[in-house]
Amino acid sequence: MLSVEDIEVRYGGITALHKVSIEVEEGETVLLIGANGAGKSSLINAVIGATQTCGGRIRFKGQDIGGLSADRRARAGIGYSPEGRKVFGTLSVADNVLSGAFGMGRRHQKEAFDWLSSVFPILAERAEQPAGQLSGGQQQIVAFARAMSSYPKLLLLDEPFLGLAPVWIQRISDAIREIQRRGTTILMTEQMARPALKLATRGYIMRGGEVRRSGSVADIGDAALVEEYL
Repeated sequence: MLSVEDIEVRYGGITALHKVSIEVEEGETVLLIGANGAGKSSLINAVIGATQTCGGRIRFKGQDIGGLSADRRARAGIGYSPEGRKVFGTLSVADNVLSGAFGMGRRHQKEAFDWLSSVFPILAERAEQPAGQLSGGQQQIVAFARAMSSYPKLLLLDEPFLGLAPVWIQRISDAIREIQRRGTTILMTEQMARPALKLATRGYIMRGGEVRRSGSVADIGDAALVEEYL
């Protein structure tokens, strides 16, 4: 579904990604593990079109998307839940969720919100409450729902466990499993290897803007746990 081939990203004179290649097959949950600054978010931003690449190629469902704008990539079926959640604090929970399906019509928005509320009841319970008043874990649910409201084929999750208490890490893990049950393909970045490894099928360990190791969860598990503490 997603093929990243030898991409490079630079910020000024700093190389953030150096000839990075990954593959994500349909139905998989693929994990990018690495410490802060490893290049995980730069890779995600390159896929969604928020960061320019200066080499390599990105293909989605067989199409080279390097020349597509971020909004056209989203319409093609790529959803994104950013690091730190970044909900619209003054907007209601319902409006936050529906902003992810902007331009898709009222019928689609209603169907999406009804489905997402059945999966995440807190959305209906807090529908009229400003999202900025929610806890960090609750905001993460809103961010997930916003990303899922367009029914993406590929969902990118950037550090979904960042800054969360253990009880919310468990609840967010349960939420990701619900998304997986729908058949959504997921590419997830995470520093916290232990809970993330329980959700993934394969993974890539990144350091210094490069992929250092890849394989099944069984193959990379021990190395990923070591990386978590570096």
